[in-house]
Amino acid sequence: MSMFSHKHFLLATLAGLGALVAPILSGAADFPTRPITIVVGYSPGGANDVLARIVAEKLTTNLGQPVIVENRPGIASIVGASYVAKAKPDGYTLLMGASGPIVFNHVLYAKLPYTPQDFAPISLVGTFPLVMLTHANNPAKSVTEMVSFAKQNPDKVNYSAPSASFQLIAELFNGKTGTRFQHIPYKGSADAITAVMTQDVTMTLIDTGPAITALQGGRVKAMAVTSGERLKDLPNVPTMTELGVDINVSFWSGLLAPAGTPPAIVKRIQEEVARVLELPDVKKRITGLAITPVSNTPEQFDKMITQEINAWRQVATEKNIKAN
Repeated sequence: MSMFSHKHFLLATLAGLGALVAPILSGAADFPTRPITIVVGYSPGGANDVLARIVAEKLTTNLGQPVIVENRPGIASIVGASYVAKAKPDGYTLLMGASGPIVFNHVLYAKLPYTPQDFAPISLVGTFPLVMLTHANNPAKSVTEMVSFAKQNPDKVNYSAPSASFQLIAELFNGKTGTRFQHIPYKGSADAITAVMTQDVTMTLIDTGPAITALQGGRVKAMAVTSGERLKDLPNVPTMTELGVDINVSFWSGLLAPAGTPPAIVKRIQEEVARVLELPDVKKRITGLAITPVSNTPEQFDKMITQEINAWRQVATEKNIKAN
């Protein structure tokens, strides 16, 4: 082939590649051109839902298109996660995922309608520990007293859990304390707390946001937190480790897209989420729920998810814990 032919061949090849790449870059640059939906796999009121609404409000301004939160609760957030996993990978349907559907479900359920590979992680949004709540009139004044009662009356104690992740922590509590609190499933954190308020269940281990709101109502009381240190908003509530219960756990919420979403669109959303979480009013609203706002890159988020699945799978296997 002559030099002239080589030159024309290369030019033609580059032109062809340019024709292929241009629409991709153009699509990412124009994104979004219509409303975006953030799916929450829980009923309204939980930390996942609250975070989604805070972020959606600011993304609406930053992206110039409405960002709508849609609740699709049911079966440990499997309904919402499955919906997004099967959605068109164009950046217009996102999941405000959580430790439950993205990590714990893969650990506790033998079969799921989605896999970790069905999602393109975008960014973390926040992390939070859990709070143990019981009814305000529960005669137990401490976790120790509640454990003592539970051991003497195993058929009279139970707990509410809105998903498999909360169930796993409660079952870890059973394992660490030698108790047999029975699992009662609920669709969301607000429902799980209401069950404590109405004394349908003895206790719940629940996310900080709705827990603090419930505590302000005076119908429940906090017995312990699962963080390594006491919470600034609950300074008088001891940690589990302080009480001799070896549980130090925080959950997270983060945005994910269906696998196959163009990397440029994923990057665009991630950058906007990072900007939103740096806004003073957003930080104030999120930290006011005892949630730590935090973002990371899609690569960091993906690596974290893989590591957590492996770590919790080992715990579940050792303790023989499975979803009911």
